[in-house]
Amino acid sequence: MLVTTLGYMEQDRKVLLLHRVKKKNDINKEKWIGIGGKLEDGETVLGCMQRECREETGLEWHNPRLAGIITFNFRKHEDDPLFSELMFLYGGGSFDASLLKECDEGELVWVDWEKMTSLNLWKGDLIFLKKLRDGDEQFYMELNYLGDELISATINEQPVDLSDSALYLS
Repeated sequence: MLVTTLGYMEQDRKVLLLHRVKKKNDINKEKWIGIGGKLEDGETVLGCMQRECREETGLEWHNPRLAGIITFNFRKHEDDPLFSELMFLYGGGSFDASLLKECDEGELVWVDWEKMTSLNLWKGDLIFLKKLRDGDEQFYMELNYLGDELISATINEQPVDLSDSALYLS
C-alpha cells in the first residue's frame, strides 16, 4: 500500500489546488487535487507534507493541521488488481512566501471554495473537502472507486449514503 500526504492550503477563502496536466500515466490526470506526495523512507508524515509543499509550491507551510486519514482503493476495471493508497489529509493556512514556483506535475491555482464543485475532482474529494472546509474533527475515511466512479465510502468505519447531497461540498 502506498502511503502519501495530501494538503489543502487556505488563504483568503481560497484553496491551493494542483491541476494535474503535466505527468504521463497519472491516476490523477486532468483532476484538480491538493499538493502532496509519497512518504520517503525514514520520513514522518508531517515532514513529508512540509517537504512536498516546498518542492511543489516553493512555500514553507507551518503547522499544517492533520484533518483525516483516507484509504483510497481503486480499480480501473473490475478485473484489474486493486491499487490502495493511505493518505494523510492536511489543511491550514500558515505559510511563508506568496510567490508560487512552477510545478512539474501541473498548474498551481488558488481557487475559491465556492468554485471548487465546478472542477474535475474525484467525487470522494467533495466529501472530505466539505469536512475540511467546515473544520470537522479528525476523521477516517475509505473511498472505493471503479474507474472514475465512487462505488462506496465509509466515514469513521460507518457506511455513507452516496446519494445524500448533504455529504458533499456545495
